[in-house]
Amino acid sequence: MPYASNADLPENLQSILPEHAQDIYREAFNHAFDAHRNDPRQEEAAHRIAWAAVKRSYVKTAAGWARR
Repeated sequence: MPYASNADLPENLQSILPEHAQDIYREAFNHAFDAHRNDPRQEEAAHRIAWAAVKRSYVKTAAGWARR
């Protein structure tokens, strides 16, 4: 299901990702969710694509997610 705002994202994402990374995740997820409309694994694909989008701009460090 698409996310209307960052507050709608799963709690674990809200707690680990910076606000900007949440924006990236939400926008990529929503776009991918729409693009994979007839795919039986639509939601799974959208989550994978959203994480890939975040990882293009952010890197996980010992202190958390940091902008590249």
